[in-house]
Amino acid sequence: MAFVMIVLASYRLTHLIVFDKIAEPLRNRFLKKIETESHEIKKVPKSMIGYLLTCYWCTGVWSAILLGLMYILVPSIAKYFIFILSIAGGQAILETFVGVNIKKTEMYNEKVKQSKK
Repeated sequence: MAFVMIVLASYRLTHLIVFDKIAEPLRNRFLKKIETESHEIKKVPKSMIGYLLTCYWCTGVWSAILLGLMYILVPSIAKYFIFILSIAGGQAILETFVGVNIKKTEMYNEKVKQSKK
C-alpha cells in the first residue's frame, strides 16, 4: 500500500512542478522567452534546472527519489505529505479519465445534432 501511495504522490508532485500554475513563478526563473519563426513566443530552459523543471520524465525521477528518501529517513513526517499527495494524485487521474470521457460524449452529441440537421 505504501508503494502505491508513493507512486501516486510522486505523480502528483511531478505534475505540480512541471504543469501547475502555482509552480509557474519557480519555473519562470529558469526559463527564457524566445520568438519562433512564426512569431510565436515560447518559453525555453535557460539551464539544466530549467530543463529539469519542464521535463516530466526528469522531474518524475527526482520526485520519486525525494519521496522515497523521505519515506525511509523521516517516515513520521513523510507519511502525511505522501498521504495528501497520493489522494490528490488519485483524484487527478480520475478527473482526467472522467473529463476525457465527458468531452468525448459532448463531441459525440454535437456530431449527432449536426447529422440530424
